[in-house]
Amino acid sequence: RRVHGQHSQVELIPDGRLLDVTDENKFRYVNLYCALMMTRLIEQQTFSFKEGFHEFIPRHLVSLFSPSELQLLISGLPEIDVEDWKQHTNYSNLTKDDDLSIWLWEIIAEMPHATRALLLQFSTGSSKVPIGGFANLRGSTGIQLFTVSRVEADVSRLPQSSTCFNLLKLPNYPSKEELKDKLMTALSGGMRFDLS
Repeated sequence: RRVHGQHSQVELIPDGRLLDVTDENKFRYVNLYCALMMTRLIEQQTFSFKEGFHEFIPRHLVSLFSPSELQLLISGLPEIDVEDWKQHTNYSNLTKDDDLSIWLWEIIAEMPHATRALLLQFSTGSSKVPIGGFANLRGSTGIQLFTVSRVEADVSRLPQSSTCFNLLKLPNYPSKEELKDKLMTALSGGMRFDLS
């Protein structure tokens, strides 16, 4: 890491500089590195932001909301153009003409705005549509279009997402009704995220 123009070493664990990153420990390394970058290195800034935020909105009021509800409260409900979203979607292990894809877009088109925003947040980590529409959706490495992936998983499982990659993972549900039921369950609190 660079501090005031100088390189400095930050150990993720005691004596970590003595360890090599291997296939066996790479997920632990990535988790520790992410924790460092997203918490420890910005601890002072985060503390200052929270203190300033709570001058306007007391802690006891903020605690009434989940993170996604608070984001919607602050940012407002986005206007989501389903056709733009659909047009700027990639598919993995299926095509836009497969039943699973067709059912998904029918379900999304039938959703109220608030539920669409929840699906967008579930899949991308944000309920906001990027400026310029879905063609400008960003992921962890820059522009990263929304992707729907059919995964080899038991159809009793809920949909999952990898928000860094704007990826919605769907088992091969046998009907539109089952897809809708599982999707609504996931959006109502059964959210599942994983590292891909």
